[in-house]
Amino acid sequence: MIIGYTTGVFDLFHVGHVRILKNASALCDKLIVGVTSDEMVYEYKKKKTVIPFNERLEIVSSCKYVDVATIQENHDKLEAWNRYHFDIMFVGDDWFKTCKWRKIEEELKTRNVRTIYFPYTKTTSSTLINQTLEDLRDN
Repeated sequence: MIIGYTTGVFDLFHVGHVRILKNASALCDKLIVGVTSDEMVYEYKKKKTVIPFNERLEIVSSCKYVDVATIQENHDKLEAWNRYHFDIMFVGDDWFKTCKWRKIEEELKTRNVRTIYFPYTKTTSSTLINQTLEDLRDN
C-alpha cells in the first residue's frame, strides 16, 4: 500500500485545493492530509484564518480524495513521517527548490520517501480570494 501525505491551511477551500488532493489521491492508495491548526497559521503567517480549524478539517475530511484528515501542528515533516510512515510527500511547486524544501526532501529521502511537486494554481488562491473579498468590502 502506497501512503501519500500532504498538508495545507485549506482556508477558503478552492479548486486549487481540489486539484492537489485529486492528483495526490491518484498516485497513492491512501491519502493523509494534515490541516494546519489556527494557532500555527497565526504563528507563521501572522493572520487569522477566515474559516476556523474544525470547519476546515470537516471540509477536507469530506473531500472524496482524502482518506484521513488530521491536524498539522508544526512544520516537522519527519515527525509526521514517524507518525504516518508515508511513501510520498505531495507539495505545491511554489516550494520547489526552496532552501526549506530541499532540506526536507533530502531528509525524507533517507526514509525512502519521494517528494512530488504539483503545479500551483496561479489563477486561484486563498490569498487572492481574501484580497478580493476585502476589496469588495471596501467599495
